[in-house]
Amino acid sequence: MVGEVLPDGWRWTTLGEVADPSVRAIVSGPFGSNIGSRFFVEEGVPVIRGNNLTTDMRRFVDDGFVFVTEEKADELGNCDAVVDDLIFTAAGSLGQVGLIPRQAKYPRYIISNKQLRARIDKTRVDPTFSFYWFASREMVEYIQQRNTGSSVPLINLSVLRSLPLPLPPLSEQRAIAHILGTLDDKIELNRRMNETLEAMARALFKSWFVDFDPVRAKAGGRDPGLPQPLADLFPDSFEDSELGEIPEGWTVQGFADTVEIIGGGTPKTSVAEYWDGDIPWFSVVDAPSGSEVWVVDTARKITREGVKNSSTLVLSVGTTIISARGTVGRIALVAVPMAMNQSCYALRGKVGTHGYFTYFATRELVTRLQQHAHGSVFDTITQDTLAGVSLPSPPAALIEAFETLVRPTLECIRAKLLGSRSLASMRDTLLPKLVSGELRVRNPERSSERVGA
Repeated sequence: MVGEVLPDGWRWTTLGEVADPSVRAIVSGPFGSNIGSRFFVEEGVPVIRGNNLTTDMRRFVDDGFVFVTEEKADELGNCDAVVDDLIFTAAGSLGQVGLIPRQAKYPRYIISNKQLRARIDKTRVDPTFSFYWFASREMVEYIQQRNTGSSVPLINLSVLRSLPLPLPPLSEQRAIAHILGTLDDKIELNRRMNETLEAMARALFKSWFVDFDPVRAKAGGRDPGLPQPLADLFPDSFEDSELGEIPEGWTVQGFADTVEIIGGGTPKTSVAEYWDGDIPWFSVVDAPSGSEVWVVDTARKITREGVKNSSTLVLSVGTTIISARGTVGRIALVAVPMAMNQSCYALRGKVGTHGYFTYFATRELVTRLQQHAHGSVFDTITQDTLAGVSLPSPPAALIEAFETLVRPTLECIRAKLLGSRSLASMRDTLLPKLVSGELRVRNPERSSERVGA
C-alpha cells in the first residue's frame, strides 16, 4: 500500500506533518531513571507499558498497569497520553500500536520509557482511521523494518515522524473508521462477555471442588442451594487426608493418574509439504492470555502429511493443552482440531465427557506445577511433575454433573471466539482495501454523521 497511487482527492502525508500544532505532539517516554519501580504506587496515574499494546488490532489493553502519583505525573507532563492519542512501542516488540479510547478507564496516562506518543491534528485526521492504518499488517512490517537498534529493536522520534499516512477527505476517514470500528466493537463485546462467562464457570468449579461449599452447607445443616439431584451428589461431612480435610468418600490422586498425557512433535521444517496446511499447530506463542479459555487458531499450520511424519497427533475439541518447556503453565482448551509441538502436553481427563473438569483442575493446579518445574537451561514440566501433584478426586457422577452444567457456558464462549475470528478475518480483508482507496465508501458524509451522532 505504501507509495501506491491514491484516488483523486487523497494524498500521501507523514505522521509528523499531521501532528497537532498546538502542543508538543510527538514525544518519547521519560528516561528510565525518572520512571523506575521506586516511583510506583498502589494507585494514581497509570503507566502505559508494552503489555497495553498489541499487534493484533486491539486498540488498547486498558488494564495491567503500574501507577505513579499525580505529582510525579505532573513532573512528567510532556509524556502524558489522553483520549485519541496514538501510542507506539519504541523498544522491543516493534509494530505495537495503540489508541487511547474514548471510553478509557482513566482521564490520563503516562507512557513508559519504551513508548512514543503521537497527538494528531483532529481537524485533518480521524484518530481511529490513523490507528487502523498504522496497525495494518503492512505498516507493522514497515515499522519493524525501520529498526535502528542492534541488540534490542528500536525506533526513534525521527522514524515515527516520517511514517507515511494516506490522507483521504476527513468524512471518508471517519466512514472508514466507522466500518472497521463496528467490527472491532463487536469483537471487543464478545471478549468482555466471554470474560464474564468464564469467571462464572471458574467460580462454580472453585465452589464445588476447591472450597467444597455444598459440603460445608450440608455439614452445617444449611441448604446448599442446589436442585435436589445435584445436592444428593455431595456428602454432608469431611474426612482427613494427606491434603487436609476433603469431602467424605472422595479420594486423593496424583494428577497424572486422572488424565491421559499426550506429547506433541514438530514436522521437519526442511520439508515444505509438511507446512502451511490447514491443521493448526499449537505452540506456547498461541496460548490464550488472561482469562481466555479456548484456542481457536495458531500462528502456524501443518498438513496431514506433517502429522503423519512426526510424533504429533490431531487433538480433539475439549482437550486441555499446557505449555511444559520455557514459558510453563500456559493453558488452553482446544476449540478446533489441532496438533501441537513438543514443548506442550495434551491432557484428556479419564472421567468427564467434555474435558471441562480437566481444564479447570489444571488451571487450579498450575501454580503448584510451575513451582515443581525444573531444568538446567529452562523451566520444564515433566510427566513426573504431573504425577507429583495431587488433588482431591470427586466421584465420576459429580464430575459429569459439573460438565453438564457448564457445557452451555463453555460452548457459548467457544462460539463467540469463532465468531470473533470470522469478524477479524473480514476486518483484515477490508482494511487494506479501504485505507488505500481500492474500495471506496459510498456517501461518506452520511456515514461520518452517524459516527458523530
